[in-house]
Order: sequence, then C-alpha cells, then structure tokens
Amino acid sequence: MTEFFIPSCGRGRIHCVKWEPEGKACAVVQIVHGISEYVERYGEFAAFLNSKGIVVVGEDHMGHGKSVENGLSPVYFYGGWTSAVDDILSLQKKTRAEYPNVPYVLFGHSMGSFLTRTFLYRCRNRGMAAAALCGTGWMPRPILTGGKAAAAVMGAIHGEDKPCPALNRVMFGTYNRGYGRIRTPFDWLNRDEAAVDAYIADPMCGGIITPGLARDMITGIGMNQKRRNLSNMDPGMPVLFLAGDQDPVGSWGKGVSRTAEEFQEAGMKDVEVRLYPGGRHEILNEPIRQEVYFDFWDWLCRKVL
Repeated sequence: MTEFFIPSCGRGRIHCVKWEPEGKACAVVQIVHGISEYVERYGEFAAFLNSKGIVVVGEDHMGHGKSVENGLSPVYFYGGWTSAVDDILSLQKKTRAEYPNVPYVLFGHSMGSFLTRTFLYRCRNRGMAAAALCGTGWMPRPILTGGKAAAAVMGAIHGEDKPCPALNRVMFGTYNRGYGRIRTPFDWLNRDEAAVDAYIADPMCGGIITPGLARDMITGIGMNQKRRNLSNMDPGMPVLFLAGDQDPVGSWGKGVSRTAEEFQEAGMKDVEVRLYPGGRHEILNEPIRQEVYFDFWDWLCRKVL
C-alpha cells in the first residue's frame, strides 16, 4: 500500500492510499468510504481485488482518518458536500492519468454511496466505466426536512463544526431497532461481534457528527433524489446495488430497491441489485463478505472487463 496526499477542494489536504496488483492492471476501482470511518478499513477487499489484477485507490474524506490534521475539525466538510465530491474527482483525475487505458469504477459505501451518486450526475463525462453503490438508500422527504431543521438548530446552538452527540442520536439512534438483543450502539453495522468491537476500539471510527456535515449530507441526499439530477447520469453506465436486507440505512432493502427503480425510471439501462439475507450495514466486513467480493468481481467481469 502506498500513501500520499493531495490538496483538498475544501481545506487542508486529503490522505490517499493506493493498493497495486502484481503485473499489469486490468482495471481501477476507487473506493469512497462512509461516515466516521476511513479508507484503510477496506484493505482486505483491496487485497482481493489486487489478486484479480485491479488497482484500488481511495481517500479519507475531509474530517476523516488521516485527513484530520493541523487543527481541522473531525467529521466536518469544509466547503460543503460538493467540495467532498470534488476531492473524489481530484483523486480520480490523478489516478486516470496514471492508468489511462483501463476501465475505471467507483465503489461507494454508505455516505460514500451518496457522494458517489452526486458524482455520477455532476461528473458524467469523466470516463467512468461503472459504479457500485453499497449500503445506500432512499430517504423520505419528511425525514430529510426534519433532519435539516435539527441540524440547523444544533448548529446555531453548538457551532456547525463541533461534534454534537444529541444530533448524532437523532441521525443514527434508531438504527438498532428491530434486531432483538442489543449489545452495543453499533450493532446495526454488523452481525459479527468481533468486527463491531474492532470498530468501537478504532480511534478513527465512530466519530460524532457535526451539524455542518449532517446538513451537508442531508442536502446531498436530497439533491441525489431529484429527477433532474437522476436524469443527468450516463444512461448506459452499469450500476450495481449491494446491501444487506437488514440494513437500516436502506430501510431493510426497501430503500435500496426504491433507489434502483428511480435510477431505471430516470433512464438508466443497466441496473442490478444484490440484497444479502440477514446482512446489516457493513456487508464488506460481515461473515458473508467473500460472497460479496465474488459477486462484485463477477459483475465486473460481465460489465467492465
């Protein structure tokens, strides 16, 4: 793994990593990680893709992982949602220049899936071969309106770039409902208790959301769901949806299916959905992860390679 930094389109600099296969590369996959985590958590997935001849790159978003330095606020996007999308584009431009003749694929998880969805309509003509959206969903308008109002109130009280536990509970506090016995606040992430414990023990995971990032993410999700933006995506680009059918972010599969249907109604011609029985939010870290890896690889072989 190689580490490097690029200037952020918001503030500071962005920590990036690259995992390279032995021999000639057949494709590039850029990982776009979720909220309150960082890209090096995807090392096992990257190693699998490297074994297939795929270069894997990714960056720690502003406010995440090793991009938090020199007094910058954690879990906060300087310049807002589109600045974070522009950071993804900056890494994509750099990497495409290094690997100009192989297919380029985005893989976005959770908040990263929503950032990727914004990328798909804002950066339509950037040479993307395909995109995979993992742990995504469709948010009802009342939830978006209420969440934005809560973020505005908390931002006025606490400051938009300060961690806000009360808002964190509003945003994520209901996600454990429906699982029966609850052991930790993060049981919704994974059925594997060891993986949940590793997340909790990791100092670069589980950060408390700031009102500014909550506002920006809700705004971004709302933009993603507008028909005019959905219609601005490349209609011929293959899109794969991956999710557990017990993931609350995807409304237990219903929000994932709704999003795929909206993509198709907006003109996307090549949309596939994989829902994994019993899977929760982080299916790349669940006991079924090898099945997910091979399903993604099979899709790449059929659609891209």
